[in-house]
Amino acid sequence: QVQLVESGGGLVQPGGSLRLSCAASGTIFRVYSMGWYRQAPGKQRELVAKLTSDGSTNYADSVKGRFTISRDNAKNTVYLQMNSLKPEDTAVYYCNFYLFAPRGSADYWGQGTQVTVSS
Repeated sequence: QVQLVESGGGLVQPGGSLRLSCAASGTIFRVYSMGWYRQAPGKQRELVAKLTSDGSTNYADSVKGRFTISRDNAKNTVYLQMNSLKPEDTAVYYCNFYLFAPRGSADYWGQGTQVTVSS
């Protein structure tokens, strides 16, 4: 069974940096895409950044130039480097893998990690 485990959230001051990690474990035949989403209180979950198997990236306009998504294919791990953090980046961040496993192709989600940007 595939599981995603996130780490790296926390409290940071405005202008600071954090790095999130998400590692997938279990039997995985192929990863089609990896991504990060976030959900702030009272708001819908939104895409932050996405990285496809061919290396293409997609970022929300609000994080372009500040956040960078990257991966380690050998470890089935995706990272989100967040710089110049703003209070409006405060949210629960979820990683997402769309992959092919013994049960077929499906989306898998991490448990979520809280990021709080505050002075």
